[in-house]
Order: sequence, then C-alpha cells, then structure tokens
Amino acid sequence: MNNQKQQKPTLTGQRFKTRKRDEKERFDPTQFQESIVQGLNQTGSDLEAVAKFLDASGAKLDYRRYAETLFDILVAGGMLAPGGSISDDLTRTEFCLFTAQEDLETMQAYAQVFNKLIRRYKYLEKGFEEEIKKLLLFLKGFTESERNKLAMLTGILLANGNISAAVIGSLFNENVVKEGVSAAFAVKLFKSWIYERDINAVAVALRKVSMDNRLMELFPANKRSCEHFSKYFTDAGLKELSDFARNQEAIGSRKELQKELQEMMARGDNFKDIIAYVREEMKKTSISEQLMIGIVWSSVMSCVEWNKKEELVCEQSIKHLKQYSPLLKAFTSQGASEIILLVKIQEYCYDNIHFMKAFQKIVVLLYKADVLSEEAILKWYTEAHVAKGKSVFLEQMKKFVEWLKNAEEGKKKRRLVVNSHLHEKVLNIHVAVSYVLI
Repeated sequence: MNNQKQQKPTLTGQRFKTRKRDEKERFDPTQFQESIVQGLNQTGSDLEAVAKFLDASGAKLDYRRYAETLFDILVAGGMLAPGGSISDDLTRTEFCLFTAQEDLETMQAYAQVFNKLIRRYKYLEKGFEEEIKKLLLFLKGFTESERNKLAMLTGILLANGNISAAVIGSLFNENVVKEGVSAAFAVKLFKSWIYERDINAVAVALRKVSMDNRLMELFPANKRSCEHFSKYFTDAGLKELSDFARNQEAIGSRKELQKELQEMMARGDNFKDIIAYVREEMKKTSISEQLMIGIVWSSVMSCVEWNKKEELVCEQSIKHLKQYSPLLKAFTSQGASEIILLVKIQEYCYDNIHFMKAFQKIVVLLYKADVLSEEAILKWYTEAHVAKGKSVFLEQMKKFVEWLKNAEEGKKKRRLVVNSHLHEKVLNIHVAVSYVLI
C-alpha cells in the first residue's frame, strides 16, 4: 500500500498583478468653452433664450467639471486669467454680463439667469459662490463699468439668497482695498442689496457670517474710523448702512466695557473706582443710564459661579446682590433705569431656570437697599413687565405689591392729615395776627 499523500493538481501559468490606475481625464476646457460661446452667440441678448440654452446644455456638457469656465464666460465673455484679464487665445462671446447695459433692471434679469441655472443644477451652488469670491479679488483688472455691473449683480444675488454674505470677505483683501476699489464697489453692492430687501435683512445676513463688525476693513488702515465710514457712505446715499456701522461700533464698545467691568469685579476693585470708571465711559461713548444699568446688571451676574441647586442659588444670589447693591444704585437714579433693571431681572430669572423662584426675593432686597422704588415696582407690575415668565413672576409679586399699595395709601392719608394740621395752624396764626392788628 502506498502511504505517500497524493498531490493535489495545481493550475500552472504566469500570474499577472493588475493595478488600478487613476485614469483622470485631462482638464481641457477648450471644447467646452467653444460649445458655450457658440450657444450664447446664437441666442444673443435674449436672456430668456440664454436660460433655456443653459438648461438644455447641462444634459450634454460637463457643468460639474467646467463650472469655473462656464461662469467666467457668462460674466466676462471668456476664460479669465489670474488678475482678471481674458485669455486671448480662446473663443469669446460679446453676450455676457460685462457687455450688458449698466442698469439695475438688466442686472436683475442676469440674476434670474444665474438663479434658474443653479436651481436646475444644484451642484453648481458652491462653484458659483467661489466664482464670485474670485471675481471680487480680480476687481482691479476690470473697468469701472464692469465693476459697477458686477457690484449690482452681487447685491441682487445676496438679496435673493443665491450666495452667502461670506463672499464680501474678498473685498477686504489689501490688493483690492487700496486705491478705494473695495469701498466704491461696496456702495453699488449695498445699494442694490438694500433696494431689493432692506437694511434689517442686510444686517441679519452680515451677522450670520460674522461680517457685521468687519465693514471698516473696506478702507485702508489709516482711514479705518467710524467717522470716515459714516461720511463716505452717507455722502453716497447709504445713511442706513452708516447708522448700522455706528450701532455696531457702539455694541462693540459696550462689550469691551462689560469685559473690563467683569475684570474689575474679579480683582475686587473698590466700588468707588468702578463707578468713576463707568461714568467716565458713559461720557466718552454717550451711553445712557438706561443702557448702562443693563450692562452693570449683566456684569454683576456674570462675575460669580452660580450653584446649580435651586434651593441654594436663591440664598447665594441674595448674598451676592446685597454686596453689589451700591453699584446698581449708582446707575438707577432715574425711574426709567429702575424699570429697565426690573425687566433685566425678570429676563435673567426666566432664562436661568434655577432663578425662577428667586425673583421676588431679589426685587424685595433691591427695594430695601433703595435701588428700586415702590413707584417703579408698581409700574413694572401693572404695565412694564415683559412676556417672559409673566404669570409666574406676577404671582410671586402679588402680596408684596398689595403691601406696597396699602403702604402708599397709608402715606397719602398721613400726608392729608399733616397738611390738614398745617392748614389749621396757619389759619389760627392768621386769626391771631389779625386780632393783634385790630
């Protein structure tokens, strides 16, 4: 018997190792450009026909790959070289944004062409925004008329939500800022944007991308002041933008003031020094006492680590506010300031749920410390309160308000009695004097 294992049959032959190769198509926009230019030349200045041509061409041409080429042609008539000049060696068209009539109505029509194209081919959104950013960096390479048209178009696109306000960041590039190109462009851009919407919508869009505090960067460093910004845009007919910038600067100043206040409190600075500093800042920045009491309240409540337990935070807040009541009293010399403080306390207790039950105790403490008057508390209770936690806080204050009203009635009665006695004494003196004279 053969004990050797029988070998299994094997396949013989040469084994080839295959490697997956990256066969990317070489980037060659020439043929794509010729197709787009030819179509635009055939449709001419009929923008409705242009929109239909672009819609149909997307099914045949690779818009995804050649998005930059497509937008360059629609804006400038051909492919743009770095700096903004058009490449001379490729086919061009005379039917584009830069050769169109320079008026708002025509720019609105062009905005519709881009809007329809991007709605049809959603993947072009990002590429289109990048195109606008690039064009803004190339502004010096364009003529004044071309810049004006692009500015109006950009403003309309921003108003329609086709692009984000983040594109404005390109205008802060030093190369575009110098010689006043950015500022002049911004005038046209904001005029068309505000015309399409309003300054409030513009403000919201700017804040959303943190551009609201950067508008000063439209000017060179030596001209970056609120006064220069205000005069420039007011003279250009954009007072609402000027007012917005002033308001933003004031907000910035208030934030800096609050930060400094918190640092002074953290260091344990004397209240006398803190009050003197705040009053000096009020003069310099023209901040009213009503605005200032809000800042002081926020600073006082931010300079301590609050307990997370509701039953303990109430006691902690009373102790803390008793210590800082002289600071609050210094900026509630007017009835309107007291009302503002009461509203701020109400909002704070509502927004910080652990303070919901502490509201009445805080108000009573500040009443006893002469920070809040009974008139202010009664006015807040009857008409000046806000919606936040209204039913809860009014219920908390009900008994104290009744006590205040009774105390107020008692004061009135006492005043009447005193006045009556005084009147009687004066009358008796008058009679006595008359008798002596007789």
